[in-house]
Amino acid sequence: MNATTIPCHEGPVRRLLREAGSTRLTLVLLAVVALAVIAHARIEGGLAGPLAAAFALAAANLGAALLANERLRADLALFVFHLALLVLLALAALGRLTALTGTLELAQGEVFDGRLLTQESGPLHPDGLTRLRFVNDGFTIAYAEGWRRGRTSNDVRVFGHDGRATRHTIGDIEPLVLDGYRFYTTPNKGFAIVMRWVPRGGQPPERGTVHLPSYPLNEHRQAQSWRIPGTSREAWVMLDLDAPAIDPSRASTFQLPGAHRLVFVTGGERRELRPGDNFAVPEGVLVYEGLTAWMGYKVFYDPTLPWLLACAGVGVLALAAFFWRRFVRERGPA
Repeated sequence: MNATTIPCHEGPVRRLLREAGSTRLTLVLLAVVALAVIAHARIEGGLAGPLAAAFALAAANLGAALLANERLRADLALFVFHLALLVLLALAALGRLTALTGTLELAQGEVFDGRLLTQESGPLHPDGLTRLRFVNDGFTIAYAEGWRRGRTSNDVRVFGHDGRATRHTIGDIEPLVLDGYRFYTTPNKGFAIVMRWVPRGGQPPERGTVHLPSYPLNEHRQAQSWRIPGTSREAWVMLDLDAPAIDPSRASTFQLPGAHRLVFVTGGERRELRPGDNFAVPEGVLVYEGLTAWMGYKVFYDPTLPWLLACAGVGVLALAAFFWRRFVRERGPA
């Protein structure tokens, strides 16, 4: 009898399991998983649902193969390896449904309020970001000659649910971990213009920051447009530096520029402002308070990661045991 022939006494359930766990279907599903991974990476916002479905189908295919193929169950090490692989696929599907990746920017002294600039998350992600609060207390970045970026150290204060604050130092590889969310610093950082807006009519003033493009990557493009709060008036600002804030000819650190001017344009009128200067428009008065720095962060959440690591370890050990036994068996007694 050919190895692919289905015995005549085989029931419909077993026949269905053999078809669902066939190697031909495995090859098709592997291609589907690969395409889903590529699409998830390239499409803005990701495709968490289709990617999770692809992983779930691959897990179902492997599960059917384990039930239908006695040879996969006959050897304990081989069975454990495939079982670990099955759990990995199931966890990968669950992870895509619950995970989150995103980015945010905070100026020095600014508090994270749960809002992100960009976000990719699965449909089952539990939105716990809104409960988290921490403040950027400032950072230092070492630079070697030629603007080669070194270690980043960012001091943050975390506000607990009881209102107490704790201090942490984080970086590119040392995250701030809050309720399973991991916050890392990034190479994306720069200068922020601190403005105070005093509207006419007795409304309370507002204080905020305008983040300029990342520095020193955009050294000669330190300009930004923004809308004045509560108005339809657009403003454009540019930071004019007398000298580079970071000297590329020697080792240094990220620092605020010394002498600088702020070019401010709105309604066709252009002014150069220094810290403390103001600019009056019909809707109110803008006060330029000075310059500070902002840091860009990436945030990552995936509750399945510890389980994925554990399953991967079990799978590697089981596969190593399987091949070790085969090696010993083939060599025979010395």
